[in-house]
Amino acid sequence: MTLLAGTKMNLLGAIASFIKVVEAGSIVGAAKTLGVSAAAISQTLNRLETHLGTRLLQRTTRSMALTESGMVYYEKVKRIARDLESAQSAITSAQTQLQGRLCIASTSAFGRHVLAPLIAGFAARYPRLTLELSTTDRKINHIQEGIDLSLRIKPQLEEGIVARKIVSVPFIICASPIYLERAGWPRDPEDLQHHACLPFRYPLDGRFLRWGFIRDGQRYDATLNATAISDDVDALAQMAVRGAGITRLAEFVAAPFIESGQLVPLFEHRHASTYAYAEPLDIYVCVQERAAITPKVKAFMHYLTEHLEMRWPMENTFTAS
Repeated sequence: MTLLAGTKMNLLGAIASFIKVVEAGSIVGAAKTLGVSAAAISQTLNRLETHLGTRLLQRTTRSMALTESGMVYYEKVKRIARDLESAQSAITSAQTQLQGRLCIASTSAFGRHVLAPLIAGFAARYPRLTLELSTTDRKINHIQEGIDLSLRIKPQLEEGIVARKIVSVPFIICASPIYLERAGWPRDPEDLQHHACLPFRYPLDGRFLRWGFIRDGQRYDATLNATAISDDVDALAQMAVRGAGITRLAEFVAAPFIESGQLVPLFEHRHASTYAYAEPLDIYVCVQERAAITPKVKAFMHYLTEHLEMRWPMENTFTAS
């Protein structure tokens, strides 16, 4: 008998139901295993028997037994279930053995300080992948440059890009003990206009990135007295260490300098009426389109989330920018 594709799929489902009935010893038992009603199983068996033109099971309200035809049929079709499970396992295994090239682009500082140290662990987990990390603050094109996914800050998000906020990193306003001895401590962000400030010039369009603060749930930008500027975050850190002024660094850049005492965090006092904290740095993982979330891209996103959550816990959100 020639069957249409849709009927073939129904036939496979009917065979699977028949196998479950035999293995469970009852229609009720099979129904519980499959999560359907006993009536649905009975109807499926009736359709299968009609299709085969023979009775497979002798059924009463209290008992069930295979007919001779049913025994022969079961011995043949039970291998189908095993083959289907084997095929599913093979696909799953192939997906876990990711291979090929995975190209990741990132902002320079995040790529250097966060991604690069994590790459080794991901490479060990998927040894058949070839990884490429591009660290740049310029505008990138996923398709033209063969980028599988990119890590971007909010000002870099473009219309049409699919973006997921993957982490919020604290910003730390800091200065060296040398500078603070000479110029004094600013009490609040409003005092920054009277201090030497070292802002970051955004390479993409040449503008300064504002120093945002949040006080009582309200966001505002501090007024800065910019005396030295750079488009390189690590250069700003070195300027600050040597007493050039106050700068704003992501936690992953500032942490080692603060631990060594070369830089001191500011605005950590929590006066009820005046306390303000620096707006965090949101990092987004981006792909050109949802179809670009391939198994290897998804694996890297999960790996990255797993490690970033341990350092900077947050509730991830999805957006399409």
